[in-house]
Amino acid sequence: MNKSTNWLGHIIEVQIEKVAHGGIFVARHEGRVVFVSHVIPGEVAKVRVYEDKGGAFCRAEPVEIITASPDRVKHFWKNAEEAGGAEFGHISLSRQRELKADVLEEGLQRFAGIEMRVPVLAAPGDDERNGLGYRTRVQLHVNEDGDVGPYKERTHEVVRVKTLPLAVPDIQELGLHLKNWQDVKKIEIAASSTGQTQWTIDKKLKGEEKFLERAGGRTFRLSAGAFWQVHREAANLLAEEVVAVTKAAGFTKDAQNYDLYGGVGLFSGALAAAYGLDIKITTVEASKTAAEDARRNLIDIKGAKSIATPTERFLDQLASAGALPAKSTIIMDPPRSGAGKHVIERLITLAPDHLVYVACDPIALVRDLKPLTGAGYKIASIKAFDLFPHTHHFETVVSLVR
Repeated sequence: MNKSTNWLGHIIEVQIEKVAHGGIFVARHEGRVVFVSHVIPGEVAKVRVYEDKGGAFCRAEPVEIITASPDRVKHFWKNAEEAGGAEFGHISLSRQRELKADVLEEGLQRFAGIEMRVPVLAAPGDDERNGLGYRTRVQLHVNEDGDVGPYKERTHEVVRVKTLPLAVPDIQELGLHLKNWQDVKKIEIAASSTGQTQWTIDKKLKGEEKFLERAGGRTFRLSAGAFWQVHREAANLLAEEVVAVTKAAGFTKDAQNYDLYGGVGLFSGALAAAYGLDIKITTVEASKTAAEDARRNLIDIKGAKSIATPTERFLDQLASAGALPAKSTIIMDPPRSGAGKHVIERLITLAPDHLVYVACDPIALVRDLKPLTGAGYKIASIKAFDLFPHTHHFETVVSLVR
């Protein structure tokens, strides 16, 4: 074989070198990179190439583990060979977190020029439960026969399942995954921290209409389909960290403060619980429904405003007046794609004294950090949390000061 050869369907033997972003692993064979799923660094495996478009790399899956890692464990899900959504389930929890830390460390160095090792911390209770039973939001698909389950990895083929091991008990006990659903395409299920369950059948709402979540010292009402953190401990854990880093940076409650991509008002509410109801803060959210939820959730906070507009548009208007007054804080929790160049440029123009960046994708985060640190911001702290056990995802909170 050589670089010009198409290896599609071939079985080759490789040694796994390291983890890559996206939950896949890197090996090399005859000068080419082979991205392999469901393996662990240090393992030797026979792998079958399932995608090869030529060029410098191809993609493969294992057919035989010749030398297994001591961190390899029996997958908790009987459907592990087919069902997606638990791509790290064959790896011990402690090793999963080390691999996530590897991704963040390499990303910081490669994209932002920052040499730093950040441990990925477990959420309360996860080690005791082996990282199971944490998901408060579950999405299932339905095939033409009415069978319910997750998609098979890399396909739109539904895999029938008897259990939902990552879901909280309230979702498991509903048993929706055990029924036959004719003429249905998608089922979404949510369980709140205050005891409600709610589900949609092709967007038709079922269960309890009133949906309340408790986190950061406050209660939040959510409209159907509103975004909330998936892990049962995530909202409270992230809210506590946001409050902690603002205290460390010297938060000023009557300054010009903003909560960008603010959702239903989680971080604004947590700051009010910590600093008092006279706090001055504006939450900005593109979803009109979520922004209305935020307005309702923050109605008792005298200095709180909720604005329904895209963050990019809001910052354009704000930056036209130049830098913010001294002691301002901006918190942002952008989507998986990150804040992006336009938003970062506006933030640099506004020059708040304190920036708090909550990120669900490490590479999007480090790409945004590079121009911020280049503009004079210093990293006061970085903490990472394993809020998606048995997957490659995790959350990171970065505190930046001028």
